Amino acid sequence: MKITVKTLDNKEAGTVDLLDGIFGVAPRRDILARMVNWQLAKRRSGNHKTKQIGDVSGTGKKPYAQKGTGRARQGSLRSPQFRTGAVIFGPVVRSHAHDLPKKVRKLALCMALASKQLDGKLIVLDSAKVDTHKTKILAEKFKGLNLASALIIDGANLDNNFAIAARNIPNIDVLPEQGANVYDILRRDTLVLTKNAVEQLQERLK
Repeated sequence: MKITVKTLDNKEAGTVDLLDGIFGVAPRRDILARMVNWQLAKRRSGNHKTKQIGDVSGTGKKPYAQKGTGRARQGSLRSPQFRTGAVIFGPVVRSHAHDLPKKVRKLALCMALASKQLDGKLIVLDSAKVDTHKTKILAEKFKGLNLASALIIDGANLDNNFAIAARNIPNIDVLPEQGANVYDILRRDTLVLTKNAVEQLQERLK
């Protein structure tokens, strides 16, 4: 399929071919959900922890005799039924990451790209370069392109001025091609790819 290429000034600059095997895949919510869950689980720090009985400060002495007191038997004051005692089955430090096959991850990225194309939320720019790092100028160009919430993906090497100018604009993210991921694509309303990004993504995913 062909799509019109635009400039930052919202003028046409030719067309580019999009591979049907990438941008024409039928999106599946279950695969996209699996991929997003995988990404978010992998980034969790997992440093939550409660004290188990071995972590609670206190004596190891038996509180009172096993029999003859009329009270329930107890072996430690650090048990969970006592105040300041341990927590049973509480969270511990661990990794929340889980496995997801490479083929599923690759398919999910194709589906995320295809979903933006299907919804008419895909824009291809000839380049993402500006002459100055001033945010105001770039914000005006985004306004002309009607970009209020967008992920912009460029080639492997980002233009420094463009990246600096865009980072102060709310709801605008800029990533190199190798950083393209399902979560960031789906969390923004519009996906903006440069011609370099299209070529490199298609080479990577075909």
